Amino acid sequence: MKHTKKLSAVLLAAAFTAGTANAAEKLSIYHWFEYIPQELLNKFTDETGIEVTMDTFDSNEAMLASLKAGAMGSYDVAVPSDYMVKILLDSGMLQSFESSELSNFDNIDGPWKDPSFDPGRKHSVPYQWGTTSFAVNRDVYSGDINTTDMLFNPPAEVQGKINVLDSQGELILMAQLHLGLEQCSTNRDDVKKLDALLQESKQHWASFNSDGAKDVLVSGDAAVGQIFNGFSTKAREEGANVEYAFPKEGYVAWMDNVVLLKDAPNRASAIAFMDFMLEPENAAAVSNYAQYKAGVTGAEAFFEDTIKNSPELNAPDGSPDGTFIQACNQEAQALYDAVWTRLKK
Repeated sequence: MKHTKKLSAVLLAAAFTAGTANAAEKLSIYHWFEYIPQELLNKFTDETGIEVTMDTFDSNEAMLASLKAGAMGSYDVAVPSDYMVKILLDSGMLQSFESSELSNFDNIDGPWKDPSFDPGRKHSVPYQWGTTSFAVNRDVYSGDINTTDMLFNPPAEVQGKINVLDSQGELILMAQLHLGLEQCSTNRDDVKKLDALLQESKQHWASFNSDGAKDVLVSGDAAVGQIFNGFSTKAREEGANVEYAFPKEGYVAWMDNVVLLKDAPNRASAIAFMDFMLEPENAAAVSNYAQYKAGVTGAEAFFEDTIKNSPELNAPDGSPDGTFIQACNQEAQALYDAVWTRLKK
């Protein structure tokens, strides 16, 4: 597994009032890289007086591994995707809260109020949602890109110029969609087919890179890059002639969430941050920065035009819906962990 990228910097020192002897309240966040604007954290501190520190990760699996390795007591909140919320919950790594503790709880948008990964929203609040597919440099390849062949049976023009995410869940699901296999299957033939496809495809990939997925497209080091849709938007805005694909075989959909960790040392600060992120203007600030959509009612009113008109956020008519990653049982997960370990050798 790729080593977690760690920024571990104090983002803002909260001001002390004259004569105050007690230390400021604190909040420690475990977050995805490049996924929240500094100005929004400044605003949170200005409004609450809470000092914020943040470390970052580049995949759900890296975050889970770090928490299991002993980082649990270091953080108050984390920002996992949907399936990882369920894994954390089933592993006893989250604590609950009452909806009455959040003054903005009713701002949660309808589809996200009672998700299967956290029924009743007892442990998490929505952050942002989007998709994971791939982007293609149109200066290199002009043919049809709306097929997962671009990753797993690529045309000659892009072979050896492909970056895939260093993210087990997303890469394995894309491969399963390509093969038409069910998620979490324990059928050994299905697992062998999946393993064979990934091993065969690997020869055409130049890199496994999540935190640099945008940069390799902008630099031209990759002609095809598996990528989060917001990062594809940013690559395009930074001058890369890329187009985001909605492959006919399917692609990944996700909802990231702010969760309350079990051993949060600053629970009140965590609740304050979760409530802060349910303010429509604050949720929209993340959307405008990261180029995703929010799960908060009213956020749309604050969206910039880049969000409203983004081709990465608005699938063409006739495109399939995205598929959410499922949290597998222990038997199935062990099989896919073995496939991933073999792939990364």
